[in-house]
Amino acid sequence: MTTWWHEERLRAVTDTLREGTAARVLDLGCGDGDLFVRLAADPAIAELVGIDICEKSLETLQSRLEITTGAVDVRLGSMTEPDPDLAGFDCALLVETIEHVDPDRLSRLERALFVTLRPGRVVITTPNAEFNALLGVPRGRFRHPDHRFEWDRARFRRWGRRAARAAGYGVTFRDIAGRHPVLGGASQMAVFRRDGAQAGV
Repeated sequence: MTTWWHEERLRAVTDTLREGTAARVLDLGCGDGDLFVRLAADPAIAELVGIDICEKSLETLQSRLEITTGAVDVRLGSMTEPDPDLAGFDCALLVETIEHVDPDRLSRLERALFVTLRPGRVVITTPNAEFNALLGVPRGRFRHPDHRFEWDRARFRRWGRRAARAAGYGVTFRDIAGRHPVLGGASQMAVFRRDGAQAGV
């Protein structure tokens, strides 16, 4: 059974994807496919590639792919060491994935994403640490044992603005999965758009 905030962030990502032209889409850290299977059934997407380091998750995803409308590819691989043939897609999605990356490897992820892959747009969501108290997460703990960090909104925006500036992207931010007047949403989203890429967000 899924959670309300998981459904809300998936809806936020798919809505954002539809706001611009994105016929070729990368789902980085696709897992067992809650987002991927929805995108695979979207006729607006002509090519969809999912990447994950967990072979078992990809096997589950393959078993869930019943309806596809375009070219669909699922690959075992790392976000920090992507295949060069994935460069230049319209949009790359990282949904609740960067918090699973060791902080000392974030610079490698940035280079892979904004230099090697360099898609027209990048959509990143990650937990909002400020919201944890409302979810019953004790202070000093993370929502999932595999999380390497969880950022508050100020920290996420500092990282996003620096990464965007260094790579020649613009970036916007929003709270998703809830709108607490003080604590924001359960998750937070950054949408990066490469300078010169088709506007949509």
